[in-house]
Amino acid sequence: MAEPFLVHASPALLAEKTAWLRALEEERRAAANTLEAYERDLRQFLSFLTGHQGRPADTQDLADLRPADLRAFLAARRRDGAGAKTLGRGLAGVRSFLRHLERRGMASAAGAKAMRAPKQAKNLPRPLSVADALQVSEDAGALGMEPWISARNVAVLTLLYGCGLRISEALDLPGDALSDPLARSMPVTGKGGKARLVPLLPAVLAAAAEYRRLCPYDLVATEPLFRGHRGGPLRPQLIQREMQKLRGALGLPDTATPHALRHSFATHLLAAGGDLRTIQDLLGHASLSTTQNYTAVDQGRLMTIYESAHPRARRR
Repeated sequence: MAEPFLVHASPALLAEKTAWLRALEEERRAAANTLEAYERDLRQFLSFLTGHQGRPADTQDLADLRPADLRAFLAARRRDGAGAKTLGRGLAGVRSFLRHLERRGMASAAGAKAMRAPKQAKNLPRPLSVADALQVSEDAGALGMEPWISARNVAVLTLLYGCGLRISEALDLPGDALSDPLARSMPVTGKGGKARLVPLLPAVLAAAAEYRRLCPYDLVATEPLFRGHRGGPLRPQLIQREMQKLRGALGLPDTATPHALRHSFATHLLAAGGDLRTIQDLLGHASLSTTQNYTAVDQGRLMTIYESAHPRARRR
C-alpha cells in the first residue's frame, strides 16, 4: 500500500501512537517483530485516513471512526495485494490502538470490535516422517565444508527436532547453554518473552557437545552459542539454506523446512501417545488450538484411542 504522505497524523495522535507501542512492549511484553508489524499497520491505516480526508489524521477522526472506514481500509489493502493473514493482523493492530485510546477516553473501539477479520485459509503444517526427520539431523554433517560447521548444523537441526524449538529460539541460546552433559532440561525464551523448560535428550546433548568441542570461538554466556563462519551470530538463512541442500540430497519435498522439524516434534510425540496439553507446554503455545494445528494425527489413530479408552466402547 503506497504511503505518499510524510505526515500521516497530527502530533497529538503520533504521541498516542508512541505511548501505545511503549505499553505493548513494557506491559504486554510484545516481541520486537510484533511491535514492528503493528507500527507499520497503524501507519498504513493513518496514511489511508489522511488520503481519505485530505489532511493528517487526528484523534477526533478516530473518535468518529465508523466500521465503513475500516472496511474501506481493508479493501484498499486487499487491492494492493495483502492476503487474509496480513489483513487480519492489520485489523488487530488498529483494534489494539483504538482500545488504547478508549482507555484514555479518546475514542470507542466498539465498531472495530464488531468487525470480523477476513477469513483465513488453514494451511496445516506438514511434518516429516520419523525416518526423514532422523535422517535430516544425522546427514546434516555430511554437507558442511569444515568439521565445526558440520557439527554446528547437526546440533541446530537436532535441537529443532529433539526439543521442538523455533529456529529463532535455538539461535538465541547463550554461549553457556547445553554445556552440562548431565542436564535434564533447559530454559528457553520464546515469543513475547515467555519462558519455558524443555527436556533434553541424550542425542541433543551429544550433538551440542561435539559442536562445542570443535567450535573455534569462545562460547561464553554473553555471546550466542551458535556462530557463523566468521564468529558472528548464526543467521537463520544459513540453516534454511542447509535444509534446502538436504532436501535435494535426500529427495524431500519443499515443505521440509527447519520449522517443519518443530511440527514433526509435536506430531511424533502425539502419535506416540503424548497428550496435547503437555505438548502445548513443550512448544510454548499460549493457545491449545495453536498446538492442535501443529499436529497431524490420522482419524484411524483417534478412533483406536477412543475405542480403547471410552468405557462404553470397552463394554461390547
